[in-house]
Amino acid sequence: MQMKKLLFLLMFLCFGLSASAQIEIGVQLSPAIAGNRFIAEDAYNFRNSNNLKIGVGVVADYFFAQNYAFSTGLFYRSKGGKISYNYNNGTSITTGSDNLSIQYIQIPITLKLFTNELAPGTILYVQVGGSLNTKVAAEVNDRKVINNEKMIKRFNIFEVDALLGTGLEFTIGQSTKLLAGLSYHRGLSDIDDYYEKLFSNRNISVKNNVVALDFGVKF
Repeated sequence: MQMKKLLFLLMFLCFGLSASAQIEIGVQLSPAIAGNRFIAEDAYNFRNSNNLKIGVGVVADYFFAQNYAFSTGLFYRSKGGKISYNYNNGTSITTGSDNLSIQYIQIPITLKLFTNELAPGTILYVQVGGSLNTKVAAEVNDRKVINNEKMIKRFNIFEVDALLGTGLEFTIGQSTKLLAGLSYHRGLSDIDDYYEKLFSNRNISVKNNVVALDFGVKF
């Protein structure tokens, strides 16, 4: 009985919000520069080189006031950079490099703030929030399997990002808008336990960093 009441309440809220809100849905393409951050002692000499990656998906802006929207969507996003390390423990030297490529399904959970028109048909937006990401594929050094181990198993399944973005929207028709912006996706969770095991150290973390150009159209 309690479950039925909860379902009725959720349906009532959804219908009520839909009646008073406006939803804009569109598609977005996001070429990006992706890399990694390390939380580790300097002795391991971790270094990062960035890779060019891509993101593509659907965006949905749910306006609950004239200049405020809850923004979400569903994206496919590739992440990962080139990692090198050089560790001397006094008796031996461990060196290596890995080119990481990890693909995620990303669900943004953000708030978008819009200005009034800066010029006819042109508004500025600021986006703040985060995203929940699920790993769907992975490669290391362009290989899906290394030493009989599938690389997809190496990385953690889930990742959490902080997301900050800004950009412009241009109205080109009665309900069509073009958008161009810049977003920063800062990984908050450890993506890989491999280096902790390699160095028998529990104080090594690897996190994603992505800076993306966002281009899209909303209908």
